[in-house]
This record gives sequence, structure tokens and C-alpha cells, in this order.
Amino acid sequence: MTATGDDGSRAFESLRGGGRGRVLLVIGLGWFLTLGMRYVVPALLPQIQAHYDINHATAGLAVTAVWAGYALMQFPAGALVDRLGERRLLVGSLFAAAGSLVVLGASPSLVAFVLGCGLFGLATGMFGPARGMTLSRTFPDNEGAAFGLTLATGSVGSALLPFLAGLLVGPLGWRTTVALAVPGFVVVGAATWVVATDAEADESDGESGTSDERENANETSVPLTSALWRAINRRAVVIPVLAITLVMFGLEGVTAFLPTYLHDVGGLSSALASGVYALFFVGGALGQVAAGNLSDRYGDRIVLIAVAVLNVAALVAVPFVSGLVPLAVVVFLLGTRNGIAPISNAYIIAVLPDEIQGTAWGMLRTGFFLVGSTGSIVVGWLADRGQFASAFYVIAAATAAAALLYVYLPNRRVGSGHDG
Repeated sequence: MTATGDDGSRAFESLRGGGRGRVLLVIGLGWFLTLGMRYVVPALLPQIQAHYDINHATAGLAVTAVWAGYALMQFPAGALVDRLGERRLLVGSLFAAAGSLVVLGASPSLVAFVLGCGLFGLATGMFGPARGMTLSRTFPDNEGAAFGLTLATGSVGSALLPFLAGLLVGPLGWRTTVALAVPGFVVVGAATWVVATDAEADESDGESGTSDERENANETSVPLTSALWRAINRRAVVIPVLAITLVMFGLEGVTAFLPTYLHDVGGLSSALASGVYALFFVGGALGQVAAGNLSDRYGDRIVLIAVAVLNVAALVAVPFVSGLVPLAVVVFLLGTRNGIAPISNAYIIAVLPDEIQGTAWGMLRTGFFLVGSTGSIVVGWLADRGQFASAFYVIAAATAAAALLYVYLPNRRVGSGHDG
């Protein structure tokens, strides 16, 4: 146990040297706000549904708008990373998110509210590709741990911010509750601009050269469409992308209506439902840190399969569980599915060609987030028909299919070359 603890301490200590700890901190804070506010909308759905007098399926459309906007921005954001660099995209995302929350909080109608959700998705969509590229380039030797810590910080935000929103929405209303996050995005955006400059000493000297190199590479290489096709048309890319698409479909479906399920079917009060919902993201945070470090030690495939199989069991168990403590335990276990993301992100980025990595990564993220965003509509449609149990079984089947795909995942050294 001592050796294991020492190894873990050394792994985390290696994330701090050379100013990298400050980079990890601001990216983590940015993801804390970005992901946390994305799950504030599901937490406020009961109040929003009452305000606009809408059913579950329509409410699911608002959640889908957030994730669809996020998805649609991934490809252009990935291309912009290759041209402008990560720092500009990170800061631009945070400032744009602040502006979109003002629009969202001031929306005078349901249509405007859904559009505001889409704008927030578009704004935050710039953050993901830049975040992934920054972590992979800054922490090449322990990217699993770096991704795990960053995504775990997002899970903490996902647990804390919706919980706080649930406490504040009563006295303040949902509009003011949403607007309270605006200063946080502005402050973290400014800090990211400053810290990124300090953390990367060669940025000002090398940025121009790097841009020139990228432009020259683009001019002398094969056409973009051909390069993209060659980059993604490989087993090492197709398998994890199909699997994470299924995982994201389930994630969006579960998180969009879990508070509603806990209240309407589980019989919990609104306050207790919010507290149990927070446990999903606590489990996610712990799962992300643990899975990221375990994948660095034991490999990607076995950890991905284990997390997916655990979640299949938890999903199937949900309709048979009742009472506060059993529901809390199952929801906590459901949250561990978030441990898949840091491993999947690091793996896919690692096997993509360097010269087109940002563009390809952004395009792939657009695909799996866009398809995954339909999960909330599907669950909302089933919920309106009194079929919450069927919704969990559908998500369990999708997760089981992802686990089966991970069985055939190549190791990174094979995947980074040609699969033939």
C-alpha cells in the first residue's frame, strides 16, 4: 500500500513542475464552471417546466439544445486550435459563455430560452478541443492523470453548482440563479489568459513560427478531406469513437432527467433529489481520477471495460431500487461512468496524426456529442409515457454495446500507426 501511495504521490507531483500546475488549475476551474453550469439546466427543469408549462419531451429539447450547440462547435473549434492556439480558444470560450448566460437568464419566451441554451452550448463548445489539446501537449507522459484531474474538477462543479442552484432558485428565481455564474466565467477567463502566458515561456517567441509551420504543413500536405479520412478511417479511431458515442447518449439521457426521476418516481423531496443528484457527480469525480491513473498503470482497455460493465449493472438496478440510501448508492455508482471520458479522450488524441490532430479531434467530438445529445429527448419521450424503467434499460443496452467495443480496442502503440 505504501508503494502504491508513493507512486500516486509522484504521479500527481509530476503534474506541477515548470508552471504546469497553474495551467492545470485554470483549465480545471474553467471546466468546473463550463460543465457545472451545463448541468444546472437539468437541475432547474422542474421550475422551468412550471414557468413555461411544458412536458418532459419539450424540456428535454432544451437540454439537447445545450449539448447540440456544444457538439456543433467542436469541429470549427478543433480547426481553430490548429490555427490560433489553445489559449485564445479557452479564453474566448469562457468570455462567450458569460455573455450567453446573460442572454439565457433574460429570455422572455420558451423559444428564446431554447435559443439561449444553444448559445451557451456553442460558447462552451470552444473549450473542449482546446482543453484536450493543451493537456495532451503539456502532460505527454501522464496525460491520463491530467485528464482525470481536470474532468474530475468538472464533476465537482457538476455536483456543486446544480446543488447550489437548487438552494438558490426558491428565493432568487431561476433567471437570477443562472446569471450569478457570469462573474465567475469572466474572472477565470482573465486568469487563463495571464497564466497561459506565464506557463508557456516560449509562446511569444514560438507562436509565430508554430503558426507558420502549421500553415506550411497544410499547404504541402494532402488535401484536408483526404487527410481527415486517413486519420479517422482506422480501427484505433472508429472503435473508441463509436463506444464514446454510446456512452454519451446514456450520459445525456441519465443526467437530463435523473432529478425528475428521483422526485417523481423515487418519491424524494426536491431538496433530497438535488442532494442525491449531486452524488452522481461525486462518483464521477472519483471515477475520473481513479480511472485516469489506473489506465496509465494497467492500460486503457481493461479499465474502460470494467467501468462500462459496472454501469450496465447499476442502470439495470435503478428501477428495482427504492429508498434514500439505496438510491444514493446506485446514483453514486452510475456516476463512475464519467471515468470513461478521460481515458477515451487521451486515447483518441494520442492515435490521431499530429499535423491534423486538432481538426480531426474537433470533428469527431462534433459527431459523438451531437448523436449523444439525443439521449435527453429519448428519455423525455419515454418519461412522458410512464416508461422511465424502459429508458434505463435502453441506456444499459447502449452501455453494454460500448463495453463490447472496448474489448476490441487496440493498444495505443498499434493504434498510433497503421492498423493494417
